[in-house]
Amino acid sequence: MTALVRPAARRADIRLPADHPPVSLGKIGVLLLNLGTPDATDYWSMRRYLKEFLSDRRVIEVPRLLWWPILNLIILTVRPGRKGKDYDTIWNKERNESPLKTISRSQAEKLAEALASVDDRIVVDWGMRYGNPSTPDRIRALQAAGCDRILLVPLYPQSCAATSATACDKAFESLMQLRWQPAVRVAPPWHDDPTYIEALAKTIEQKRAEIDFEPDMIIASFHGVPESYLLKGDPYHCQCMKTGRLLREALGLTKEKFMVCFQSRFGTEEWLKPYLIDTMGELPSKGIKKVMVIAPGFAADCLETLEEIEGENREHFMHHGGEKFAYVPCLNDSDNGIDVIRSVVIRELQGWI
Repeated sequence: MTALVRPAARRADIRLPADHPPVSLGKIGVLLLNLGTPDATDYWSMRRYLKEFLSDRRVIEVPRLLWWPILNLIILTVRPGRKGKDYDTIWNKERNESPLKTISRSQAEKLAEALASVDDRIVVDWGMRYGNPSTPDRIRALQAAGCDRILLVPLYPQSCAATSATACDKAFESLMQLRWQPAVRVAPPWHDDPTYIEALAKTIEQKRAEIDFEPDMIIASFHGVPESYLLKGDPYHCQCMKTGRLLREALGLTKEKFMVCFQSRFGTEEWLKPYLIDTMGELPSKGIKKVMVIAPGFAADCLETLEEIEGENREHFMHHGGEKFAYVPCLNDSDNGIDVIRSVVIRELQGWI
């Protein structure tokens, strides 16, 4: 006969002595982490953001003695103005913030609603690796709310040192400053999670039903990284390729109708190939003049999708003879998108809820 096991007493119900210093505990924090966003599009706001981003050793692995003068004397002099203009084209004027911040906030709010019936101790928050709201601020806020257990959820389906690892680095740095540290877990990547693949496929099919053409090619575009990162053991490339393969199979497409590309190359070093921008210029000459592009590596639309893919790459494709171009929005805060994050969170909270 199986013995009945009673659930442990709720940590929130623990009674403290009357003379005990005030303390909050018993809550479970879920912190969604994204890369970051500037606070505004002016020169100095962009410069602060780019300086923090491009000073990260996880992002730029060039020796400091070489990189410091390039960054401070050249890049941070010229690039803030250019990038500010790019951000202006997609900026959420109503809220005076980037789309990434708008979407990230909504993802956290909708996730909190989706988890409310699971366990009323769960507190959902969101933070950025670079910019605001900062990861250290949100960890302190969760602890102040009584969270003595926190699940960190880097919003990157594919793991990469320059994204998920650096997001966790910032969280760990903030934990180093705390005398009373919460217990912490980190959600692993979900590049091959069936819920994620199904959500991507549904999004593509929804877009296909909306447009007035049948794509000759569907392209999954991932943010690129230098090839040297792959050779040093970064799992990103392999996970991107697996996502692409699983998505192609879910859509029932042949290899001739689907391909994986990489975008956002920076600097002169060789990056993961094929480059999306080059591919957009080459496809029309091969008779592929109607394309659909999706960005499965982004959990939320941002500069790299809205300005670079839907703007720059669309224009490049049409200029070289393309006829039809469709961009499939990221999962964002859609029902499908929240289902994916909820699935990951529920799985990783087992034993705590």
